[in-house]
Amino acid sequence: MASSFGVWDYVVFIAMLMISAGIGVYYRFSGGKQKTNAEYLLADRNMSIWPVSFSLMASFMSAITLLGVSNENYQFGTQFVAINLSYGLATPIAAYLFLPVFFRLQACSAYEYLEKRFGKKTRLAASLAYTLQMILYMGIAVYAPALALQAVTGLDQAYSILAIGGICTFYSTIGGMKAVLFTDVFQSVLMFAAIYAVIICAAVKAGGLGPIWEAASEGARLEIWNFDPNPTTRHTWWTLTIGGMFTYLSLYAVNQTQVQRLKTCKNLKSAQKALWLNWPILSLLSLSTSFSGLAIYYYYRSCDPLRQGRIKVRDQTMPLFVVDAMGDIPGLPGLFVSGIFSASLSTVSAALNSLAAVTLEDYLKPLYQKVKRKPMPDLQSSFPTKVMAFLYGVVCIAVAFLAQKMGGVLQASLTIFGVVGGPLFALFTMGMFTTSANQRGVITGLLVGLSFSLWIGFGQPRPPLKTLDFSVEDCSDFGGYNQTSLPLAMAQRAAEPRDDSDYFYLYRLSYLWFSVLGYLVTFLVGYGTSVLLRWRGAQGTERIYLDEQQTYLNTDLFSPPVARAMKQRLAKFIENGGDIDATVRQQHSSRVDIPTTAKQDVSHP
Repeated sequence: MASSFGVWDYVVFIAMLMISAGIGVYYRFSGGKQKTNAEYLLADRNMSIWPVSFSLMASFMSAITLLGVSNENYQFGTQFVAINLSYGLATPIAAYLFLPVFFRLQACSAYEYLEKRFGKKTRLAASLAYTLQMILYMGIAVYAPALALQAVTGLDQAYSILAIGGICTFYSTIGGMKAVLFTDVFQSVLMFAAIYAVIICAAVKAGGLGPIWEAASEGARLEIWNFDPNPTTRHTWWTLTIGGMFTYLSLYAVNQTQVQRLKTCKNLKSAQKALWLNWPILSLLSLSTSFSGLAIYYYYRSCDPLRQGRIKVRDQTMPLFVVDAMGDIPGLPGLFVSGIFSASLSTVSAALNSLAAVTLEDYLKPLYQKVKRKPMPDLQSSFPTKVMAFLYGVVCIAVAFLAQKMGGVLQASLTIFGVVGGPLFALFTMGMFTTSANQRGVITGLLVGLSFSLWIGFGQPRPPLKTLDFSVEDCSDFGGYNQTSLPLAMAQRAAEPRDDSDYFYLYRLSYLWFSVLGYLVTFLVGYGTSVLLRWRGAQGTERIYLDEQQTYLNTDLFSPPVARAMKQRLAKFIENGGDIDATVRQQHSSRVDIPTTAKQDVSHP
């Protein structure tokens, strides 16, 4: 089973790392040389839609996703491909309901919106949740491919972690957002190349794509029309469409990583086009990776490598296939490993740059303002931002090494990525779509929602996953099959079946419902508490008004349809005899520090 890289494989792999680092060096010494935060964090807001679209996809598709989606189709069948519909349904919501609000504010940190809408405490709570979420996820995004690839290619795990973490930290720190965006484009091409290398190689050995499809049908891998309404069924059209939409929106509508990328575009229309273009790119990679799982199933249909004992976890199936089927072709294993590592590089570099932005905007600038009693100059703030990007890179590498010593940290961190997203998405929804939500209410909702999400996400015990059947009928081509190599846990499960109804109901829910339930609990508790506090007169300071008399609403803080409705109510108010003195309104609005355009966008409550 064990195999080591050949010379050409190392040449391809090292070339990928060098090109990624070279892009960082180029942008460090070109243009404005990353001296201002506008250039370092937002690429001077003049990026075209193509690199932004590829970067949006690359920062979402990590190595865990590439290895996991192929394994999903190998192990459970093709139902997962239905999630691509949810991406299409969610794209217009993110593009037209949420993105315009962030563009109007022109803030680098997405969480600055929460301060303007609710207050500093809400902003701090949300950015802390995001920071902890991304630090843990970064470490796992580095550790997971290193673990899988070391087991089957002979690449030392420690070297893998240091290579990904070191190179990524280097180009993200010195090259800023432009380096991150253009390395994401390069790495996206490698990700596609890795997946298509697997599909083409399997098709050549199978004698075409037809036999792969037939083998998948015979192995009961082709499932697409599962409309089971039971929420405990792992993947159905309902779980994938609804759960997938909430997951997508928590990432693309309000997540700092993606909002920051979209704000590198010249204007709102360009950002919306980039978001639309991201959908087919993302779906093409998702569908291709799904088919690669069927291609791998064809190859191992009569001798499952996990039951044979050649691998320890199923996520190692794809790298093992590369060793078995492509190992004799110079450079191809190197291309595949480059693609998997690129997926990690793009994910981690996205997180590093975004965490640096959040740290500067949400922690350092307010602290500087408090100590020095004046705003931090832009030229002074670029250096600490680079230092923070570097430090987060070091933390990422440290977490990746720590992950080796923690048993279930992989599944735990991926669950955190989902359960934190739902409550944060609800927080922004309450701000942009309601006028009653207030700081005391939404913070209560966030705390309750996060607690609930973490409970249902981590609660134990859970029923074991029901996989499709795997055969070890003919392992003559893979060194034979030894009955004792059957993993102990699998053998115990077979020996001691336990009915799912014995488990607590919420622990049986499909993992795709976690973000949905976290969203609903956060929204209902947050909004309900806000209304109750308002009724009791204990809502605290209101930030949605332009004047101290709380007469005119600042519509810049609300989603475009909500803002339009507010303006229409103002127009009807005037038509029905209401008299608004523009001079008085201007005097009132000038007491609040807001953009000039916002002073005109007001409405009577």
